[in-house]
Amino acid sequence: MNKTIKYKIINKALLFISFLLITTFVISSCETDETQTVATFTELVMSDEFDTDGAPNSAIWNYNIGTGDNGWGNGELQYYTDRTENVTVQNGVLVITAKEEQFNGSNYTSARLLTKGKFQQTYGRFEARIKLPYGKGIWPAFWLLGDDSNGSEVWPQIGEIDIMEYVGNHPTKVFGTVHGPGYSGAQGVTKSYELDGDRFDTGFHIFGIEWGPDYINYYVDDVLYNQITPEDVTGEWVFNRGPFYIILNVAVGGALPGSPNAETVFPQNMLVDYVRVYKNSYN
Repeated sequence: MNKTIKYKIINKALLFISFLLITTFVISSCETDETQTVATFTELVMSDEFDTDGAPNSAIWNYNIGTGDNGWGNGELQYYTDRTENVTVQNGVLVITAKEEQFNGSNYTSARLLTKGKFQQTYGRFEARIKLPYGKGIWPAFWLLGDDSNGSEVWPQIGEIDIMEYVGNHPTKVFGTVHGPGYSGAQGVTKSYELDGDRFDTGFHIFGIEWGPDYINYYVDDVLYNQITPEDVTGEWVFNRGPFYIILNVAVGGALPGSPNAETVFPQNMLVDYVRVYKNSYN
């Protein structure tokens, strides 16, 4: 049996149990000194298990297309498409592929999926099980952005929660960050998590946040490695309002990772086994 499919069968049984039990997170492995706030969650409200081959579920996912403004604000080099060459569901996983190719004036292509206007939520548990790509200039992310559909507020006032970011030439380390007014871009509030003796491109890992009023907890697998609160930011805390939508993407180049080099291998794939969102006691 395919290992991913076998894992999903086990996971779905555990999901059923989660509806019957109130789950609390273990915080003993957290590295921060302060007392951690940890909520409970009991209801799965959105799940994409990527069980149907072909295009991603159009009831959940939209796409950003093109290069955006200044490479989506980060000087990124790729052209985002919705082509099957860049985004598809195969064998129980979502595959986002970054390719080196000439396309509409860009030297690279990739994909960026978002749930804007289809699924949005304030607070809760947001998680995804992902196997990451690797290589200099490769920049995948799983993140949330505040709803900006009314046009009255723009980034960073709308708020951004980066559940997982990663640069491919540091395959043992991921980081979680928040951006808001007064603490955006390079001034974002962030902390990294590093694997001991393993790499994020060699297997699947679960990246998640538990988000409630005045705090956001960051997890890798079962480890709570950071909590961010209003006391940690240098401007307005914009995360007690919403809703926020989900984004999954693989960027190529940009301000954070720099450009690919001669050792960067293409294509590069980010594999997403599932995305799940739960309500917590604040919803």
